[in-house]
Amino acid sequence: MDYDIAGDSHVGAVRQTNQDRVEWRRGHDGRQVLLVLADGMGGHQGGELASQHAVAAVLDSLLPALSASVVLDTVAVRERLDAAFALATARIQEEQAKDARLEKMGTTLVVVWVIDSTAFIAHIGDSRCYLIADTGPRCLTRDDTVVQNMIEDGSISEAEAPRVPFRNVLTRAVGASDDATPSFRVQELAPGEGLLLCSDGLTGALPEARWAEIIEQVAEADDAVQALIDQSLENGAGDNVSVVLMILKD
Repeated sequence: MDYDIAGDSHVGAVRQTNQDRVEWRRGHDGRQVLLVLADGMGGHQGGELASQHAVAAVLDSLLPALSASVVLDTVAVRERLDAAFALATARIQEEQAKDARLEKMGTTLVVVWVIDSTAFIAHIGDSRCYLIADTGPRCLTRDDTVVQNMIEDGSISEAEAPRVPFRNVLTRAVGASDDATPSFRVQELAPGEGLLLCSDGLTGALPEARWAEIIEQVAEADDAVQALIDQSLENGAGDNVSVVLMILKD
């Protein structure tokens, strides 16, 4: 398989520090890809540490499988992803135990493991994974937020959500909640389709309806990532902006 992959993270137009982390790796066999994005919380030092530890834990846990010659089935992939999230939680909680000032730190975490044209998606928090296709971007993850719960129980409409003052309050975060098991789904990809991971700095500054025209204007994933981030900054991005984009080539 041929994958075009790029990613970047920017502090944004307002924040002084960047608490986001992004990583991506290709398997040695050319058939596998790992995409990772985390958005830390819990103050300057806490948020940076949480996202850093979470991403490092995922790489430590999953890279050996990407280097192996045996391609895993869905059950085995999910078990590995669950274990990676458990390790991320354990490492963050170890840091919390060392320093009371880090008690409230945690992070969102979205991990995508692609094998051939099948994407296995695991996440906790409100960082998202989108399918990028001819019909436009489609979100494949559910936000773990109070506002999302309110939308689903009918308390508010989706149109009202952006005006809710506590819209970014999470119901789950890695290291900050007892439930360390990620949400999981499988997505098949067709040639030319892709996956976009992002923190809420992108979705808060640049409407999804604009993404397709921006991505279509460039030929490579790296140019698309930079264009999305640049437009977010032009729109005054009030949070860190992070994007990882993978396109399955024809």
